Amino acid sequence: MTIYRGDEKWRFLFYQNVCTPSYSFVWWSWKRWEYEIDWMALHGVNLALAYTGQEAIWRKVYLSLGMSQKEVDAHFAGPAFLAWARMGNLHSWAGPLPSTWHQQQHALQKKILQRMRSFGMIPVLPAFSGHVPAAIIRHFPGTNATRLGQWGHFDCNYSCSWLLAPKELLFQRIGIAYLREQQQQFGTDHIYGADTFNELQPPSVEPSYLRAMSQAVFKAMVAVDPQAIWMIQGWMIGHNPTFWGPEQVRALLSGAPRGRMLLLDLFAEARPVYPSTASFYGQPFIWCMLHNFGGNLGLQGAVEGVNLGPYLARTYTNSTMVGTGLTPEGIEQNEMIYELMTAVAWSHTPLDLDIWIREFTVQRYGRRNVDAELAWIALLHSVYNCTDGRENHNHSPLVHRPSLSQTKDLWYSPQDVFQAWELLLKAAATFNGSEIFRYDLVDVTRQAAQLLVLDLSQCAIAAYKEQNLTVLKTISHRLLVLLEDLDKLLGSHKAFLLGRWLSAAKAQATDAYEAQLYDYNARNQVTLWGPMGNILDYGNKQWAGLVADYYALRWKLFLEVLAYSLLHHKPFSRHSFNDAALDLGLNFLRNGRNYTTQPSGDAITLARQFYSKYRPERTRLTASTC
Repeated sequence: MTIYRGDEKWRFLFYQNVCTPSYSFVWWSWKRWEYEIDWMALHGVNLALAYTGQEAIWRKVYLSLGMSQKEVDAHFAGPAFLAWARMGNLHSWAGPLPSTWHQQQHALQKKILQRMRSFGMIPVLPAFSGHVPAAIIRHFPGTNATRLGQWGHFDCNYSCSWLLAPKELLFQRIGIAYLREQQQQFGTDHIYGADTFNELQPPSVEPSYLRAMSQAVFKAMVAVDPQAIWMIQGWMIGHNPTFWGPEQVRALLSGAPRGRMLLLDLFAEARPVYPSTASFYGQPFIWCMLHNFGGNLGLQGAVEGVNLGPYLARTYTNSTMVGTGLTPEGIEQNEMIYELMTAVAWSHTPLDLDIWIREFTVQRYGRRNVDAELAWIALLHSVYNCTDGRENHNHSPLVHRPSLSQTKDLWYSPQDVFQAWELLLKAAATFNGSEIFRYDLVDVTRQAAQLLVLDLSQCAIAAYKEQNLTVLKTISHRLLVLLEDLDKLLGSHKAFLLGRWLSAAKAQATDAYEAQLYDYNARNQVTLWGPMGNILDYGNKQWAGLVADYYALRWKLFLEVLAYSLLHHKPFSRHSFNDAALDLGLNFLRNGRNYTTQPSGDAITLARQFYSKYRPERTRLTASTC
């Protein structure tokens, strides 16, 4: 089976990122999965990752190699961090996985695969990338393997995975055993995902080593499935260009025959890789829009890159493009961008975005309304038109640990967001009964609040630096009241409730221990991301409950420390504050509170009240009066 032929630039519409199963899918029931697969079918997706339940297969393989259950359990990460365990970035952290987890996910995967296939989709199943548990090294003395370096500020208790040498006999034994067992359990559609060096420094820069590793991964695939095609993320090439020079990339991509490897140009709307690799040196690739990192909430998009990028890739000299893809780390945000990407996927030429956004508005709300259309046009040309190639992490001080060195990190004029906010409020009477309109109104109000937090926090820092305690206290009060009001507003729509995330996690549990484990995983991922804030706030979310009991408390602590510093004429200690903020985060992980899963209050009424209260605040702040 060969995937590329020159006339197939429209063959695939791909969906998912290796991280999406952790940031978004991890706690999903079958009902939620069924809804998502239907969405995929309606949008023309015909190729998608299907990584659920693979740990059940790995457990069986490792046990068959003589490992104990305890050793296997020590290898897997917890449910909310499985994506990085699968890529060899992490092991053990936030685990172990209970046996019931394996059983539930295995059964869920069978339903996922059946429904995907019923729509004619090709599910991409995982394959062996060369990473093994530390216990394998103990059970097979003399095994030729290398311990890789640390990842993501984790020490070797949780990272530094073991990677088998490509010519080690055990490499083929494990790779073949896994694929055979998986094929028996889940069948196959002949495309397999495996990422050996995702954000990991290979043990050798030599092209001969990289080619041998690539050949070893592919050899294990075709030993079980002669029609196998290997899907690999191109993220690492752009992520570490110092290591991945032309010779290294060529070597890795030559490990499978041309047409038997399928590259995902993962972040092509901002940083495409295909131009710097001569269209991946002849291997087929899918032009992908990554868009979101960490599942963060925050209005953002690169509409020009999304609209023009696929056309440029298709018409690139000797292009090997075979489709387009959506590869967000997390979903359930910025729905307009995903609708645009799927529309672009079906178009031979770039769209007229102003016409498209008007039609999008009509389709979204069910009828035409000038104010709503103008609101979306304002958003389209500002917050959704990022052209500087940045990664869409939400860097708002609202959701990041406060510091004295924060700066504005905007690619758009805030005034456009406030204009869109005002226009949506004008349209609210028309769409009072639309749940999706209510979501958009809360989301845009949330974005406006985020901008207000930025302005007020800068005022507070300026007051501290000017040693004006009176102004600092006044600004502190205004900022904390704003966060209180924001939490109330977010609580008016189900999509912005921390309780839904935590409740879905605990719903997977079969006993009290599992409930506690899953709750910890869910809380940690959206806050500390590690035992000691290792990837702090990477998965931040502006959710009711999280704003009140985590972000607001952290800001309160910071502002109190600044006031204490001025009052007692002591310098601000960043390290002392960071330690105290970490303790606050650790307390949130174990506060034991049950957060509501039901919205409270009327979203439109609360958004109007928020506007009435804080629109004058914005006017005052832009006048530099604080």
